[in-house]
Amino acid sequence: MTDTNSSDPLDRLDDEVAAAAFRRLVRHLRHRHDAQNIDLMGLAGFCRNCLADWIRDAGYPEDKAAARELIHGMPQDQWKARHQTAASEEQIARMEASLTRNRADLR
Repeated sequence: MTDTNSSDPLDRLDDEVAAAAFRRLVRHLRHRHDAQNIDLMGLAGFCRNCLADWIRDAGYPEDKAAARELIHGMPQDQWKARHQTAASEEQIARMEASLTRNRADLR
């Protein structure tokens, strides 16, 4: 449901449009498996797993594994085996620094 009383223009975005954009984002991430979760976390403070958590927070009725499968396009273990590379110490440090910049009020 679109919130027409919010001062944030994003909240006035039609839900159908927002849902279409979200699906496009997820499909883009499914295609761009070279964009590692650790790198997404280091640059933007979120990753595919965060998206799975966010859909659950928004009311998706399935468990964490099902939400992650929905976002990854396959079971997470399968995705990890096919596409995930080992994280370097540098990537982990960037991720940790990035996470400190996340604002709690965005959740």
